[in-house]
Amino acid sequence: MVRVLPFIVELVLVVYCLIDLWQADRERVRLLPKPVWVLLILVIPLIGGVAWLLAGRPEAMGRDGAGRRGPQPPRGPDDDPDFLRGL
Repeated sequence: MVRVLPFIVELVLVVYCLIDLWQADRERVRLLPKPVWVLLILVIPLIGGVAWLLAGRPEAMGRDGAGRRGPQPPRGPDDDPDFLRGL
């Protein structure tokens, strides 16, 4: 089992990086185009995966306080200006 563990970790890293790359916006991927990242991750799995996570992955929005907000609480119809305009 100990001999198989590095291969399992490498496989999980490759799958995670490919899924993460697939979901990333093409315009926000850093340093290299997406097809080059795919080749890098598949040809040199460990180095390519770590390189993607450290250098190619888009930066998360919200590090500087801008970007994503938390989930919005439900609003009642009386709080919705569009609904009130239609009355």
